[in-house]
Amino acid sequence: MRNLDVTMAVTVGVLFAVGFYLMLQRPLMRIVFGFLVLGHGTNLLLLVAGGGPGEPPVVEGGSPAGDLRRFADPLPQAMVLTSIVITFGLSAFLLALAYRSWRLSGHDEVQDDLEDRLIGTSRERAGADPASDDVPAVEEDASGAGGSEGCPS
Repeated sequence: MRNLDVTMAVTVGVLFAVGFYLMLQRPLMRIVFGFLVLGHGTNLLLLVAGGGPGEPPVVEGGSPAGDLRRFADPLPQAMVLTSIVITFGLSAFLLALAYRSWRLSGHDEVQDDLEDRLIGTSRERAGADPASDDVPAVEEDASGAGGSEGCPS
């Protein structure tokens, strides 16, 4: 493995880690920056997947003569260009949402869902585990056949 491959793999890993860390924060601007860093990490991952640097992807004069490993794969480059455009559009949309939220509330902090808090506190008061499923448990009757009312045997 070449030194460049290890360096790029570590760089992609660091960009992904920083992007996910920022996306898990509370302020909206950090979420937007996390999205941007994650987009850059994805673009770099696509470029690294295309192989090492080589000749230009365009071959003049029909079929290439010689070793095909000298030519660069054009597909990752096209995917990165598409990804850059999509990332730009989504980041502009996220910035507009963050700005609108800041104008309405005066801060860019993501608020908790009040309904989710109410459900969690009502479960805690009832003694149930707040992390449990919404499916109620089936209680067994004295005969040991729990929940078989109306079911033919």
